[in-house]
Amino acid sequence: QVQLVESGGGLVKPGESLRLSCVISGSDFSSKALGWYRQAPGGQRELVAAITNRDTKNYKHGVWGRFYISRDNAKNTVYLQMNSLHPEDTGVYYCNEPRGWVGGQHYAGTNLDYWGQGTQVTVSS
Repeated sequence: QVQLVESGGGLVKPGESLRLSCVISGSDFSSKALGWYRQAPGGQRELVAAITNRDTKNYKHGVWGRFYISRDNAKNTVYLQMNSLHPEDTGVYYCNEPRGWVGGQHYAGTNLDYWGQGTQVTVSS
């Protein structure tokens, strides 16, 4: 069974930074593309960043240049460095296989049966 544990969220002011981490177990981590999703209050979960198993990265238009996704296969961990945070970045952030379009690239994630608890990011002055 796949387990995903997100961490690193918090309450920050506009312009500040956060680094999210997600440890994934029970999966062939190094062979898979990985992504970060955001679910804003009252909204649907949307894919905001993805990284292939060859380190190609794609970002949602609104976060390009501010968010950076990376992975450490030795630690089964994917990261999301978020800089210059905006209030509209507020939401619960989840990691998982990417499915859908992001940054002009389509990802066909097939194993999204399991989700972690997510980590809350709140950007407010």
